Amino acid sequence: MTYGGERLEVREAIDQLEAILRDVAEELAGWRARALKAEGQLKGSTPPAKHPEADAENKVLRQRVEAARARVQELLQRLTFLEVQAREPVGGSK
Repeated sequence: MTYGGERLEVREAIDQLEAILRDVAEELAGWRARALKAEGQLKGSTPPAKHPEADAENKVLRQRVEAARARVQELLQRLTFLEVQAREPVGGSK
């Protein structure tokens, strides 16, 4: 592979990482907004009742965040590898 091709792979990996991070940030903002809304509703109210639908949604959301976290870790490892490869001289000689 050529040096230019390695640069393209690094750029693609960075783009993927940025897209995933944007998605995770948006999801976290949504969670935070829901948590703040729920906290506001709970102040001065009776103890919260069980909400199976909300519990199921939370479980799915936790799984999505964990999957995104794993994907980000994979991309970081790939990016690190590509950066090391890009620093090495072409042809393997020094």
